[in-house]
Amino acid sequence: MKIYVDSADIAEIQNGLDLGLCDGVTTNPTLIAKTGKSMTTAIEDICNIVEGDVHAEVLSLDAEGIYKEGKEYASIASNIVVKIPMCHEGLKAVKRFADEGIKTNVTLIFSTSQAILAAKAGATNVCPFVGRLDDISIPGNELINEIATVFNNYPTMTAEIIVASIRNPLHVVEPAMAGAHIFTIPAGVLKQMENHPLTDKGIAAFLQDAKKFV
Repeated sequence: MKIYVDSADIAEIQNGLDLGLCDGVTTNPTLIAKTGKSMTTAIEDICNIVEGDVHAEVLSLDAEGIYKEGKEYASIASNIVVKIPMCHEGLKAVKRFADEGIKTNVTLIFSTSQAILAAKAGATNVCPFVGRLDDISIPGNELINEIATVFNNYPTMTAEIIVASIRNPLHVVEPAMAGAHIFTIPAGVLKQMENHPLTDKGIAAFLQDAKKFV
């Protein structure tokens, strides 16, 4: 299992690194816009502190534009993964990147059939969005189960599953039980995963008892 920090905020990423909870980073245009930096600067800053994969998302929707942007990102650092939205033109670009040995992440996956196509095209990662499915009353973890089953049935499908759109700790635990490989988690959810009311109650009790020895 790997945990990626889903952020472009250097402080949040550094906190994940300090805890040993940052095997990589995923970004997107929305996250980078919050930093006030340009896309290139934000990605460079992340690559300066993160040794694991850093996923940088293209903005183009045509194969040639995706390829051009992806090549520019890949030139920033050797740990860049080009993040490409699931679409016909995106699959064309994925195949081209795969032929050149450039890692890719096909994002915005909402069906098993999409994951199959992305994996067959040569994607390094497929990225299903569990939270957004749950938002429309479709159980996101069922999709993870399906994709994991298919990939396990066909060992030549080497793409790894990155669980995205994680809104709460269950979006980590349930896909982990299904066999997902990577979880890209916002800083707030990482904090939720640390906490449990019974842990807080236990610590308070220990501290109260410790006063008896003073």
